[in-house]
Amino acid sequence: MAVPVLRAPEAPAPAHEPAARYRPALASLTVLFFMMGFITCLNDILIPYLKAIFGLSYTQANLVNLCFFGAYFLLGIPAGLLVQRVGYKGGMLTGFVTAALGAFLFYPAAASRSYPFFLAALFVLAAGVVLLQVAGNPYVAVLGPARSAPARLTLTQAFNSLGTTVAPLLGAALILARLPDLEAAPAAVIDVRAVQLPYLVIGGALLLISLLLALRPLPRIPHAPDAAGAAGSAWQHRHLLLGAGAIFAYVGAEVAIGSHLVNYLHLPEVLSLSPKAAGDRVAWYWGGAMLGRFAGAYLLSRFSPGRLLALNAAGAVLLVLFSVLSRGQLAMASMLAVGLMNSIMFATIFTLALAGLGQHTEQASGLLNVAIVGGAVVPLLFAFVADAASLRLAFGLPVLCYLYILWYGLLGHRPAVWPAAAG
Repeated sequence: MAVPVLRAPEAPAPAHEPAARYRPALASLTVLFFMMGFITCLNDILIPYLKAIFGLSYTQANLVNLCFFGAYFLLGIPAGLLVQRVGYKGGMLTGFVTAALGAFLFYPAAASRSYPFFLAALFVLAAGVVLLQVAGNPYVAVLGPARSAPARLTLTQAFNSLGTTVAPLLGAALILARLPDLEAAPAAVIDVRAVQLPYLVIGGALLLISLLLALRPLPRIPHAPDAAGAAGSAWQHRHLLLGAGAIFAYVGAEVAIGSHLVNYLHLPEVLSLSPKAAGDRVAWYWGGAMLGRFAGAYLLSRFSPGRLLALNAAGAVLLVLFSVLSRGQLAMASMLAVGLMNSIMFATIFTLALAGLGQHTEQASGLLNVAIVGGAVVPLLFAFVADAASLRLAFGLPVLCYLYILWYGLLGHRPAVWPAAAG
C-alpha cells in the first residue's frame, strides 16, 4: 500500500542534471519503503495477539486498524502542509523520529497491559508513517521523467511489499510463537515481552535510519509548475471523486483480509492452524502483492491500466468467493492469492484518478490521501459482521469493494468534469 502524491516546493535542481544522479537517492529510499510496509503489516500479527491478551471481540480488536489508518484521515492533509514547509527530506526525518517514539511507547503499554495505551502508542507510530508516506511517495514521483512516474511508484511499492512479506514471518516467530491457543489463552500467562522487544528494535532501527538520512545529501527537486487546461476545481472532476472511492475500497479490502487471515486460517473448516503457523502463511498474501508489483512495473507501461485494474479486481472477487465456499488447502490458497490481485491496484487507481487534473493535482492528492481511511472503516465493518454472523460471511464485504474497483477500471475512471455551481 502507498499514498497519493503531495508535491512540496524545493530549491530547483539544474535543468541539465542527468537522471543518473537520482539513482542513489531512489536506492536509499527503498529502505524507507521497506520500513513503512514492515510497520503497517505488523498490525496483522498484533491484532490476534491483542485479541487474546485482552479477550477482545473482532470489533474491539479492529480498533487497531481504526487508530492506525484513522491517522491518515486526521493527519494526511496536515502532513502535506508540513512537507510543503520543511521539504521532502525534513518530512521524512520528522516521520522517522515520530514513528520511533510510537514504537518505544509499546514498551510501557505492554508493561501496563492497557489496551488504550496500546492504541495511543499505535496512533503515534501511525502518525510517523503518514509523514513518511506523504514525503516519500512524491519524492519518488519527481525523481525522474513524469512519464515513468507510475512505473517508479509501482516499483518502490514492491519494496514496500517486501516489508509486508517479512513482517508476518518475524512477527509470527517473535510474537505469535509465544501465544497459546487463540480460544484458550488466559491473559495472565501471555508473555508481554513478546511485543516489547520487537518494537524496541523497530524504534532503534528507525532512529538509526533517520541519522543516516540526515547525513546523506539528497537531490533537490523543483516544484512542478501548474499545468494548463484543468477546469474549475478538483471537486468537479468526476473520475477523481470516484477514484477516491476506489482508493477507499482497495485499502479497506486489502487490510480487512490481511488483518483476519490468522483467525481465518485457524477456523476448523479451513486448516485449524496454530497462531504461529497461520502467521507464517500471512507472508504469502503480502508476498503475492510484492511479486505482482515487480511485474506490474512492466505491464502498466504496455497495457491499458483500466483494463488491468478491472481484470485484477475480477480475479480478487472470484478468489474470495471460491475461498469462503471451499475448505482446507483450497480455501487457504485462494484467499492468499488475493494478495497477487491487489498488487497493481493502488498505483493504477492513483494515476487514473489524477488524469487531466493539471493545476489541481495537489488538492486532488490530498483527497486521495484522506481516502486511505478505508483501511480503518472497512475492517471495522468487517468485524461487525464477523461478530454478528460469522468470519466467513464477513468476507462478502471485501467482495463488494472489489466489485466497485472492477466498475471503476471499466467505466468510472473515464475523465469527466461536472459544471461549476452557479454563484
